[in-house]
Order: sequence, then C-alpha cells, then structure tokens
Amino acid sequence: MVKRVLDVGNCVPDHTMIRRFLTGQFDCEVLQADAADDALAILREEPIDLVLVNRKLDVDYSDGVEVIRQVKADQQLASVPVMLITNYPEHQQAAMKLGAQQGFGKLELENPETIKRLQPILG
Repeated sequence: MVKRVLDVGNCVPDHTMIRRFLTGQFDCEVLQADAADDALAILREEPIDLVLVNRKLDVDYSDGVEVIRQVKADQQLASVPVMLITNYPEHQQAAMKLGAQQGFGKLELENPETIKRLQPILG
C-alpha cells in the first residue's frame, strides 16, 4: 500500500530533494503544501500517513512549529504523525514538546538514522 506524505513549507528544490529521497527509500507519494492553511485543508480532506514541516515556511518564512501546534491541537488531525525538518536540536525539542516525532534535517536525508526513524511510519 502506497503511503502518503505531506511536505509543508519547502521550496521547490528542497521539496524535490525530499520527494526523491522518500520515494527512493519507501513506497510513497509526496504531496506539497506551501502554508499552514493549505496543509490543514489537505489533512482534513485526504488520508495522510506523515506530515513533514519545514522549520521556516518558504512562502512567508513563518514558523513551522506553529503548523505542528495547529495540527496537534485539532482533534481530527492530532493522531497524524508529524516531523519537523530542521538541523537545529532546540527546534526539534520544541516540536516534540507539541507532540511531533523526532524529525531530521535536510543535511541528514541520506543518514541511516533518518531512514530508521521513517521506517515505522512509511515502511
């Protein structure tokens, strides 16, 4: 069964890199949302197995942790696994305090630990 990933807030080059990585490692399709409103609308209308949120949304440079806060505060969406994409540990910790799972940075895409982290959700 093909898993569905929603990538939120990444620019086209980063989204392409993330999509190639994920589809190369897992049987999944990767959708894209530019902002929190887009992401929430998709999550309410379509089944999504994992949400990846960029630390700073490319469209307006708003805080990706706020997207996580909104997803986790919505009873309909709170059970969907969410990860923050950032290389900064303090932002990972802030996201995890809101209910996100341990995420990863773009520099860690090919890291075996990243694949191991994604395996329970996308494998």
